Amino acid sequence: MQEETNKYAFGRKVMKNINTLILSHIVNKILPMLFYPILISVLFIFISCDNSINKSPEITSRLLFIASEGNFGQGNGSISVFKDEKKIQSIDNIGDVVQSILVYDDMLFVIINGSSEIKRYTISESGLVLPGITVSTQNSAPREMVVFNDKLYFTNWITKDIKVLNLYTYDIENQIVLDGLPEDIISDESFLYVCISNLEIYDQGNGSSVVKINPETNQVVETYEVGKGPQHMVIENNNLWVSRTYYSEDWGQTYFGTTHIDLLTNEIVKKEYSSGIVCGGNVMSLNNQVYRTYDGGIAPIDESNLNIRSSSRIGDYGASNLYSAGSLDNYVYFGITSDYLSPDTVYIHNEIGEFEMLYEVGASPGDYEIWEIN
Repeated sequence: MQEETNKYAFGRKVMKNINTLILSHIVNKILPMLFYPILISVLFIFISCDNSINKSPEITSRLLFIASEGNFGQGNGSISVFKDEKKIQSIDNIGDVVQSILVYDDMLFVIINGSSEIKRYTISESGLVLPGITVSTQNSAPREMVVFNDKLYFTNWITKDIKVLNLYTYDIENQIVLDGLPEDIISDESFLYVCISNLEIYDQGNGSSVVKINPETNQVVETYEVGKGPQHMVIENNNLWVSRTYYSEDWGQTYFGTTHIDLLTNEIVKKEYSSGIVCGGNVMSLNNQVYRTYDGGIAPIDESNLNIRSSSRIGDYGASNLYSAGSLDNYVYFGITSDYLSPDTVYIHNEIGEFEMLYEVGASPGDYEIWEIN
């Protein structure tokens, strides 16, 4: 009897071991073959969803800022704010002659020439947050500006210099003294370029140089002789383009010119246009082509000889009515005034020259900036 019991116990142990081996084989071999495809499918779905979540947000809307200079001595310069083709805000009477505006991160900087002030507004989706802050430039008559390494560099007529505004402390921490009145200022992300439009205030445009400045040392490292009256600049494919406007000694005649500087070779090419040609001061890039204000619109400049291709002009608003022009995101903005009084109009054309829309703004529209809402 005891022997049968032992045999039974031994057989049960053997069967238990066999069951264990079979179960182990199922778990380690068969189940993975069944479930791996399902697991891979689940992981693929998860990864796909994760990639979708991590995609960069698309731009949902944008704000367009239009600066209107106003009338000298009246303090009625203004900023108009547009969103989705609708005016959502108008800030009126912010100072005497709004010269230029600049968007940097979520801030709008406004230079007010006659008041010698720089205003800084925080930008939100609903417009500019008021009241903003005001920085006095101590009667320097500021003109144009650019940001480099979190510092605002701006040109000044009265003090004949470039002042440096620290964007953390909002103190003017430095100045670069120049031999003349600086007008436009731009950057190629390594150097600053400044055009000297006049030698003395309100002369006939007797300045004739563009200076290259190292912002690390605040020193002029190159001077380009570009011809009289440099006013406005644009950089396109390592080429610096300069529009020029100057006058005869008796102020009876206006002259225009364009200068091209190859920033890789420093080669300079100048072009003087015949006296009496209806031209203007703004130069801009549109579809990788440089344009200049011309005869109530803008026209491309031939890179080989700097001739203006009048047959390809965009816009026809009359030379006496065109106050300013600028390009942003392949759209052209024409500031039009007939009497220098509010309201004035900005006409917008697309990249192939077709009229798109118009906006009503303050007196003498002069500058344009866009802020993108992410």
